[in-house]
Amino acid sequence: MSGSSTAADAGAHLGAIETALREGGPAAAIDRLTADLDASGDYRALLDALLLKARHELGLPPIAPPSTAEIPEPLRSRYEERYVEAIRLVGSKHLTMGDIPTAWAYFRVIGETQPVARAIDEYRPDDEDPDRLGAVIEVALNHGVHPRRGFELILEHYGTCSAITAFEGIPPHDESVRAACTERLIDRLHRDLSANVRADIASRGQPSPHEGASLAEMIAGRDWLFAEDSYHIDVSHLASVVRMSLMAKDHLAIAKAADLAEYGRRLSPRLQYEGNPPFDRTYEDHRLYLNALLGKNVDEALALFRSRLGDPGTFAEDSDSAAPTLAAQVLVNLLARLGRLDEAIEVSSAYLDGLPDASLFCPTVAQLCQRAGNPARLAEIARHRGDPVQYAIALLAMAVQ
Repeated sequence: MSGSSTAADAGAHLGAIETALREGGPAAAIDRLTADLDASGDYRALLDALLLKARHELGLPPIAPPSTAEIPEPLRSRYEERYVEAIRLVGSKHLTMGDIPTAWAYFRVIGETQPVARAIDEYRPDDEDPDRLGAVIEVALNHGVHPRRGFELILEHYGTCSAITAFEGIPPHDESVRAACTERLIDRLHRDLSANVRADIASRGQPSPHEGASLAEMIAGRDWLFAEDSYHIDVSHLASVVRMSLMAKDHLAIAKAADLAEYGRRLSPRLQYEGNPPFDRTYEDHRLYLNALLGKNVDEALALFRSRLGDPGTFAEDSDSAAPTLAAQVLVNLLARLGRLDEAIEVSSAYLDGLPDASLFCPTVAQLCQRAGNPARLAEIARHRGDPVQYAIALLAMAVQ
């Protein structure tokens, strides 16, 4: 019955096209075709119909050539413009239907991400359709259309562990995205840990901390919270997020990360992960770094990381790895974020001389000199290195000062 009905419908559509052609000519037939396909939601066929319409209006043969290269100019450029318009229209119709993955298949062809990114921003998952959620995350995160929102969806619907794993797949050069994702992880873990600590205190019949109390305030004077190797959150998640927190830019997120580190350093030593230089003590050293960014105990933090520097003459020997320069790069980052650019320049020139810019995760000496408005210092460093390109850059920068 349904098969007969479908065949009858198809026959009616074909008959309508024939009638339109007979009564109004080719343009009318094409208009009827596009209207029927649009109304039926057959958007893939609608794209072909729109391209047929473009060929007809441009005076091209109705059958598409194997390649647009066979179309002479200026018709080729005009046809390609119509092709982009048709792709955009069909993609937009899929967005209107809420089909983000299919829409992206169209917008991807013309290199447009903004319409899909806006749709992902507005997307609210349906718990009854987990496959659709996974497909949207694939577009947002793995295809780079809206990485921040894709990460948020993972964190909201799959949890902290999955989010930490997904974070590793975000390209290192996407600093703003990585910072935003880090801040969301910090906020989530801090909220969960605070709730767990508060619940533990209440379960013991102890006075509840005041509303909005920090972790540091909640655990102060309550050593029993950590007795017998007790903990209130997955300690591997805690260590991972504290390590990531150096990328955070938001002041509140940094404060929450320092709070997490304060909690972490109170854990039993058996629950504290081994640190990686120059953060030899995972929680204590990150706490000092993060608090320095907040303007607390800055000199103490700088002294610590200066003490972790080795011999400045040894680093350039291993230019294929950033490992020997970690302490210097961490210190340069900290000094730069504190606005102590002259000091950052001196550390960079002493410890990172000769290393390719691509191997650094801190600002280059040229970038530091630019921020400091001191191209003359860059010229000195470039002369010392025998670097003609940086020397020329410095001279040109000095000329326009």
